[in-house]
Amino acid sequence: MDKQTKSAGGRKPPAKGGSRKGIPNKVNGELKQMILEALHNSGGVNYLTAQASKNPKAFLALLGKVLPMTIQGTGADGAITVEITRFGAGK
Repeated sequence: MDKQTKSAGGRKPPAKGGSRKGIPNKVNGELKQMILEALHNSGGVNYLTAQASKNPKAFLALLGKVLPMTIQGTGADGAITVEITRFGAGK
């Protein structure tokens, strides 16, 4: 049977370790910078273009990580306009 330690007043003591909410993780920022530097040193856009052909599955997974999660239109109300154009129609 597990017992939870409670402070005076019946509340659990604050968890130890970790950082405060809203504080960016320093390691994540440094890691991101190293990855971007490695990409630059590898050829940047030309390297990614080659990887899109050589490793499409991995490239598409990477693409999914950088695309925005929500799509919003540019109008005042955020509506998205879809225009369908048929090429070669009427020939």
